[in-house]
Amino acid sequence: MGKTFAEKVMARASGLREVSAGQVVDVYPELIMSHAASWRCIKTLEKLGADRLYDVNRIAMVMDHLSPAHTAKTAGDHKLCREFARQKGINRFYDVDAGIAHVVLIEDGHVRPGMVVIGTDSHSTIYGALGAAGTGVGFSEVTATWVSGYLWMKVPESVKVVIEGPLADGTSAKDIMLKLIGDLTADGATYLSIEYHGSYIRGLSVSERMTLCNLSMEMGCKFAYVPPDEVTRAYLSERGVGPEDYEEIFPDPDAKYIKTVVIDGSKLEPQIAGPHTVDKVQPVGEIAGKKVDQVFIGSCANAKYEDLALAASILKGHKTAPGVRLIVTPASKRILDRMVRDGIFTAFLDSGALLTNPGCGGCAGDGGNMADGEVTLSTANRNFPGRMGSYNSEIYLGSPATAAATAIRGAIADPREFLSKGEERE
Repeated sequence: MGKTFAEKVMARASGLREVSAGQVVDVYPELIMSHAASWRCIKTLEKLGADRLYDVNRIAMVMDHLSPAHTAKTAGDHKLCREFARQKGINRFYDVDAGIAHVVLIEDGHVRPGMVVIGTDSHSTIYGALGAAGTGVGFSEVTATWVSGYLWMKVPESVKVVIEGPLADGTSAKDIMLKLIGDLTADGATYLSIEYHGSYIRGLSVSERMTLCNLSMEMGCKFAYVPPDEVTRAYLSERGVGPEDYEEIFPDPDAKYIKTVVIDGSKLEPQIAGPHTVDKVQPVGEIAGKKVDQVFIGSCANAKYEDLALAASILKGHKTAPGVRLIVTPASKRILDRMVRDGIFTAFLDSGALLTNPGCGGCAGDGGNMADGEVTLSTANRNFPGRMGSYNSEIYLGSPATAAATAIRGAIADPREFLSKGEERE
């Protein structure tokens, strides 16, 4: 019987010749990420009475949540992390100016095919965009792995998702994932590894692959994976990472999957997830006209350069609707720099947007909070009650294109109306 990606990558990370789904193994992650709450790991380490770390070169710390600090408590937590990284010689330390951990680590070439990556954030599944196995774990697990180098993991069973392209106009990877989450439900892939295949996947940009793998977590998956190809290799090469620096892993043709799901991208419509669950999904036409108070374009799911460039192209020549707050939060400093150089930053300003520093921002409840009764259309990956302020507010999820169209109309809107040649600009 052939092996899935999950079985192969976990065999490699555990030093075993082969493993099978359901087996529990000792896995040695090649990258251990902790974000701004790394202070929790440090405090746990103190309670353990441990001092020596297994391999500081496998550790990355990124101060992305609640950054820059807006309370004395948060400032103290950040200070503790800085001092710890300096004392321990952790070179992969990114301060409050860097951006969101997932995007920063991928942009800087720290994530590579065939790696197992764990992180103190559930959306660590995003690392599958480069053919790695990424998963979120708790602070205590990260702390234990800092010390021991390994953690117990059960080899997950796998689901094969085949996406045929090209996509219909006005749609993107975000719409695919909202549709998939709506169909499979929020727990439809609990502790499963999702492999993405099909004509749409081949040659897809790394940015869109990141969106696929990031949002896979919203189905409860353990891993999400896109097979490496020439796009992957070119992306890594641009970051000084050559083929000798990683080992690509592919599933066998006769690998066993518990389910295969096929999506016809040519028939896809822009999708919206309504409050208060990510799997409450419907086509945009069924909710269009819903008034909003705020539009948030950000998060590790959809604040990459391609996402922002698309939104800016729709907003160009338009103004945000009266009374609507448009908040744009780039995912990293690199992206912000490119936005400035390419004029995208100015396009957002001209439309009436407020641009914030790179980071998690409103997705983590750090800015852009709502009052009772308010409504936000967000490009983030979650819309739980209270995630952006009041528990009596509402969050709708959509793509960057849908967000831009909604900001212009002041109500949830179909982005396809702005892709027609006859659209007039102010």
